[in-house]
Amino acid sequence: MNILLALLPAIAWGIIPIIVNKVPNSKPANQILGIGVGAAIVGIIIGLTRETSLTAGAFMLSLLSGMFWTLGQVGQFVSFTKIGVSKTMPISTGLQLIGNTLIGALIFGEWSTSDEYIFGIVALLLIIIGVALTAINKQSDTKSISKQDMMFLIFTTIGYLIYSTFPKMVDASAETLFLPQTLGILLGSIVYLVFTKQLATFKQKASYWDIIAGFAFGIGALSYMLSAQLNGITSAFIYSQLSVIISTLGGMILLRERKYGLELGATIVGLMLIVVGAIM
Repeated sequence: MNILLALLPAIAWGIIPIIVNKVPNSKPANQILGIGVGAAIVGIIIGLTRETSLTAGAFMLSLLSGMFWTLGQVGQFVSFTKIGVSKTMPISTGLQLIGNTLIGALIFGEWSTSDEYIFGIVALLLIIIGVALTAINKQSDTKSISKQDMMFLIFTTIGYLIYSTFPKMVDASAETLFLPQTLGILLGSIVYLVFTKQLATFKQKASYWDIIAGFAFGIGALSYMLSAQLNGITSAFIYSQLSVIISTLGGMILLRERKYGLELGATIVGLMLIVVGAIM
């Protein structure tokens, strides 16, 4: 396994919540558009520097997978404003880890021995417990997580699951798939803004500052696709989602989403369990 390649998405994706929350007057709509534009720019650069060939069907499927990613990102960015980065990211990461691990193991056959099933199930249990611990809210001055918030994250996570498993479904190189996927992300962000009647977003300065986060996403996405084809979906995704450490601690330290006492201890233990489960 190429560990450095597997960890690059974790670094790139982990700083995205910090970047978008540091941009003045940045709202979910600005962040979604900025990510779409930035990702598309990276995709076009890669597309122009590589000789690629793709059938019309594979191109459309790649485009569609990028649009599904936008659904997942909408879930995260909206949740940032409702419950905070330090709560959203562990829960979102845990849901993605569970979903992608089961898809890789049960659909793509990445677990083949009894030991792999035993360790895999134990790892999933650790991740579930870790997610539950990070969701604990005991402070009156912090944002709590309602059932509606949780259901919203679960539903939108489906978009991430479709996007992240796509590289194994098409017989083509990561560089070939990358351009149409990033164009799909941009198209998905535009459809979202039109559907929610937030067209003023195109004129707001925050949207263009958020393109920086889009560059980070594009770098992480390309390295993830390369890792998924080299290391397999399960390993590539699990390592990429260690970004939860960067984003959660960044939310607590840089974005001042303070946690104290039991809530802080539960979050730290929860993160440790997620990491241990991911490594297993």
